Amino acid sequence: GGVRPFGISTLITGIGADPQNPDKPFLYQTDPAGTHSRWKAQVIGGRNAKSLREFLEKSYQPDMDETASVRLAIQALLEVVDSGAKTMELCVVRSGGTKILLDESQIEAVVKELESEQQQESGTAPVAE
Repeated sequence: GGVRPFGISTLITGIGADPQNPDKPFLYQTDPAGTHSRWKAQVIGGRNAKSLREFLEKSYQPDMDETASVRLAIQALLEVVDSGAKTMELCVVRSGGTKILLDESQIEAVVKELESEQQQESGTAPVAE
């Protein structure tokens, strides 16, 4: 008795929790034990969560704009997703609570840019489709 059979972790985000800075976004994580913590960037689930968290700790910058933030999110997702933009969903929450779900073509453009940069760094030519 008293054992919880199931539990989930969640990431909750929004804007306006700080009355001193109402346009500042926030991110909380909850876990199955019921605890919560505030983060600047976070990942949950999967066997790669630890390495992705370390990637975010190294790559996150406090003054990132929306474009840089989306790019960082896609970089992290590319570490665990095999089929590129086809299996990614990204939602951007802007000041005022506006939510923008990025479409596949927007995500694919960033994926191609990241892949091109990676190929330039490694000195390999891009693969023709």
